[in-house]
Amino acid sequence: MNYANAERFLKSYNKIESQLKILYGGPPTQAFTDLVKRCSDRNITVRRYENELIDYGKLRNAIVHRAGGEELFIANPSDDVVETLEYIACQLCRPPAVVDAFKCKKITAVFADKPLLAAVRAFGESEKKTLVVYDHGVMAGVLNSYYLFRLLAARAEAGENLTEYLQNTRCGDVLDEAILQRYCLFDAKATVFDVFEAFEKQKDLYAVIVTEHGVVGEKVILLLTPSDFPAINRYLEAYNAKTF
Repeated sequence: MNYANAERFLKSYNKIESQLKILYGGPPTQAFTDLVKRCSDRNITVRRYENELIDYGKLRNAIVHRAGGEELFIANPSDDVVETLEYIACQLCRPPAVVDAFKCKKITAVFADKPLLAAVRAFGESEKKTLVVYDHGVMAGVLNSYYLFRLLAARAEAGENLTEYLQNTRCGDVLDEAILQRYCLFDAKATVFDVFEAFEKQKDLYAVIVTEHGVVGEKVILLLTPSDFPAINRYLEAYNAKTF
């Protein structure tokens, strides 16, 4: 009998099991079903396909029989079953990178040596709430519109001339590291799932910023805000559009 489908099934199953062990970091002998349940809280793909993975874990035991230290196939799964497991394995082991999914998104920026008035203009023209501040080609920090409003309000309450303040204060001079606590930095390997979960877990997140290594002092590759969340969700829905 030709067991080509059984071989494909076992190959994908082993990939998934290895990835689950990496995600959870448990003992090598941990049962597949237990791994799936424990990883469902850590990974959106596992959570989405938890029931299917548990069923396929049971199916694996019905397909493979161990005898004399060797694994022998005693059943051959259907094409649909194999294709579905391969599909899940691809999503779990090779999820889409966010920089590939949203690589055309424009980043609004201002230079650190420019006056705050330039930032005000950029906010008005772009209608964005976050500006990346560049200093010699790398990110020095970010300016948030709400933060700028607070700065202007404080100066106005102190009786200062706002026109002079905006013209004579450089963008780089008002950067505040505390603002970055409302931003999430990822490296270029971040997946769409990582960004989705970041917005899900931190409801007050201003934006996700992607740089090469996920640190300040690098060029920004991508910036996603809560307004992009519906597009992220649609992307994941389309990516997971396979029907079982």
